[in-house]
Amino acid sequence: MMKTFDEYLNMPYKMEIVPDTVEGGYIASFPELPGCITCGETVESAVANALDAKKEWLEAAIEDGIEVFCPDSAEKYSGQFKLRLPKSLHKQLAEDAKRDGISMNQYCVYLLAQNNALHSRKD
Repeated sequence: MMKTFDEYLNMPYKMEIVPDTVEGGYIASFPELPGCITCGETVESAVANALDAKKEWLEAAIEDGIEVFCPDSAEKYSGQFKLRLPKSLHKQLAEDAKRDGISMNQYCVYLLAQNNALHSRKD
């Protein structure tokens, strides 16, 4: 069901800001709104320009009858998944967690979050 402009405008679309290594300044986009991209000399101006671009993009999409997707939400994920691993790794993780005084689940979440943060910075 199509929402109103204001409903779409107030949805928490993810904004990405990256340095423009060619022209200088920053590039800002909303990945969930294809083609909604802009730039700015500073992070602040890139954000302001991105918010304006988002408004224009949504207005044009609604006017042209283009389907606007809702932002991806973490609510659709359970927070659980099953993982099979070698027994030797299971043993090592259990020992490391015990040494640190936390559950193996907490330890694995910590390791995954740390690794995810490390790889997210490279993009």
